[in-house]
Amino acid sequence: MVELIPLVAIISIFVILPGMVMYFADRKRRWQSEHAAKPAAGNAELVSLAEKMERRIDALEQILDVESPGWRKKYREHA
Repeated sequence: MVELIPLVAIISIFVILPGMVMYFADRKRRWQSEHAAKPAAGNAELVSLAEKMERRIDALEQILDVESPGWRKKYREHA
């Protein structure tokens, strides 16, 4: 029984501990790669919303150009 203690210690140091380190390093890498992809999807949604807002602003400016031709000059004077 006493002869097994050094064997168990060597196995723990050279097999089990590195295995645990590699396991947790892999889990961390996978977690980071999963969470790194999420902001990209969020950015795509924000870009889509920004483009939609830009089209709305352009449409409103066209309406104002027809209904109130001098609105751009008035806006620049107040800005």
